[in-house]
Amino acid sequence: MSLPSAAGRFAVLGGGGALVGVAVAGVVMLIRRRTEDPVLETVIALVTPYAAYVLAEDVHTSGVTAVVVAGVILGSTGHRLTTAPIRLQVHAVYETVVFLLESIVFALIGLQLPTLVRQLATDERGWPLWVPAVAFTVLAIRLLWVFPLSALMQYRRGAGKEQGTAFRDRVSWRVPAVLSWAGTRGVMPLAAALSIPLVTHSGAPLPHRALILTLTTGTVALTLVVQGFTLAPVVRRSGIALEPEHTAREETRARHHLARAALAELEQFEELEAVPETVLKEARRHLEARLRQADDDSDSGTEGPAARLDDAYREVRRSLIAVETAELQQLYEANKISNSTRRRLQRALDLEEAGLGD
Repeated sequence: MSLPSAAGRFAVLGGGGALVGVAVAGVVMLIRRRTEDPVLETVIALVTPYAAYVLAEDVHTSGVTAVVVAGVILGSTGHRLTTAPIRLQVHAVYETVVFLLESIVFALIGLQLPTLVRQLATDERGWPLWVPAVAFTVLAIRLLWVFPLSALMQYRRGAGKEQGTAFRDRVSWRVPAVLSWAGTRGVMPLAAALSIPLVTHSGAPLPHRALILTLTTGTVALTLVVQGFTLAPVVRRSGIALEPEHTAREETRARHHLARAALAELEQFEELEAVPETVLKEARRHLEARLRQADDDSDSGTEGPAARLDDAYREVRRSLIAVETAELQQLYEANKISNSTRRRLQRALDLEEAGLGD
């Protein structure tokens, strides 16, 4: 084996896996846009990662990379593919399935570990000392790409307009430091290690497979224990931890923004005079109540007048919720709200839309 051939093979595995993931995500997006059955949507969502993995492995590329790429693409576009009731159901099923799968993977590797250790060759008995070296290498590599990438992102956001000392003073290294230390290893390295073939093309046992699995398991355990238990102190010392009041203010501002966007859309309905005036007044009353109640808990102000809903009101509210959903995604893509805030507000909108009924 030579370094150029290994690098080329790595590029083929990673690049080919990414292409397969993009292709699978594209096909799934076309299918999910044309389905409205919750059960079928759930089945498609569950089958997608396995389909991406199997297809990528069949063409001799990285199945793990294909699954990750497909998941990222579908996860970022999921709010446009399905309706609110389907999203709520799929998310509920996914949380259960992901918990079970992660538990199975950790249990499987834990049960295999004693056997793997006994399979190690004599010259591989030093693995307890190699695990910290691997963990340190993984952390160092993460530092090498997180810090420059963070500086580049801050530069693109405007800090680079100033030169010299002014620019250096404005670049914060606290966030990349925390991000680097937060990079604990988990189920993905275990899944990648378990996907290594048992035998070579000639049928002989794959050399050093037991060592790879042992080192992977040790690295995962070491990072989870050391970095996991020390992450909270690192975040506190960095001074970047967000107070609960900050999160509440961010959510309040976002709720006000969404309600104002919906009110602007409602004014266009009034100008077109395509909806009965009583329906428009009821929708406006609901949105104004949302504005007044934005300072309360995150679930307040989302209940509509269920006892008096009619088809016209449902259609208006669905149109306004679609506007709010698009506005929420724009706020997130513009880095004005965090992902946790986006998820909470999207769930509130989905619950409200699901409550409108058919």
